[in-house]
Amino acid sequence: MQEDYERFTALNAEIVAVSVEEAAIGANVSQLLGLQYPMLSDVEHKVVNLYGVYNLLGDSLATPSVFLIDVEGVIRWEYVGVSTSDRPSNEMILDQLRALAGSP
Repeated sequence: MQEDYERFTALNAEIVAVSVEEAAIGANVSQLLGLQYPMLSDVEHKVVNLYGVYNLLGDSLATPSVFLIDVEGVIRWEYVGVSTSDRPSNEMILDQLRALAGSP
């Protein structure tokens, strides 16, 4: 998502990553990848449990997922992977954002 960060923000979207790792590990990953968006730590699995994506693959991790949430907190679109490598493409997410915004 980092490589298309400006395209996401141009659509008034903000990216927030959530990891079940310790905050220090997330900070190292963010720095290593040069992420411009925050990576939050959820070591107690509260957020990933609320979204129903914790340990779906039996690996004690959050399943790769994307949620598009509007300003009122309503989930407008979601993608939950069926494997550790199953993620939507940036273009798929951008298409969904454009559709939600009513843009071509």
